[in-house]
Formats: sequence, C-alpha cells, structure tokens
Amino acid sequence: QVQLVESGGGLVQAGGSLKLSCAASGRTFSDYSMGWFRQAPGKEREFVAAITWSGGSTYYTDFVKGRFTISRDNAKNTVTLQMNSLKPEDTAVYYCARTRTVPPLRSPNAYDYWGQGTQVTVSS
Repeated sequence: QVQLVESGGGLVQAGGSLKLSCAASGRTFSDYSMGWFRQAPGKEREFVAAITWSGGSTYYTDFVKGRFTISRDNAKNTVTLQMNSLKPEDTAVYYCARTRTVPPLRSPNAYDYWGQGTQVTVSS
C-alpha cells in the first residue's frame, strides 16, 4: 500500500515563499513519476507540476512557470514543491500524487495514489 503525506502548507503574504513536501511510503517510489495538483474552493483540481522518476524532466503549468520548482529525492522518498512569489490566486489545497505515465500526464485521472492535501493560503 502506498501512502503519500504532504506537509509545509500555511498562511503567507503575497510575494512570499513556501516549500511543500510529500513523503511517500513503499519501496517503489523511484519507479514512478510524481505530480502536484491544487484545488481551490468551487474549482476543479488542476495540474501544477510533475517530475519523472529520475528527476531528469520536469513539467509546469503556465501560471507557475518561473515561480515554482518541483524536485525529488529518491533516497528519501520525497518530492518537494518550492513556491516563490506567491499570489493570492495560488490559494488552494495542494496535493501530491503518483502516476505510471511517462512523460507524466496532466490529467488527475492518470494518477493512482493521492495524499490528503495541505492548505496554502496567500493573503494580499
């Protein structure tokens, strides 16, 4: 059984930074691509970023390019999302998830395991 646990969310002022972490259980973490998604109240879950199993390729949605950085440490079974220059519109619950697709797809339907989410709130 795979478990994903996010941490690092919180309240930050616009222009500030947060670093989200996702800790994964299981011995096959390095076999899979990982992604970050977010969901704001009343909106659909949307793709934020993804990284291939080796960390060699990363993918971002346009609205976070240049501000967010996804990375992973396969020795520690963790994937992180460094978020800089945060905006109020970044406010959402952020989820990490695992996918078998390579390159990692952007549809939530392509991901089979999800964490419980961590709240990020950016004040103006």
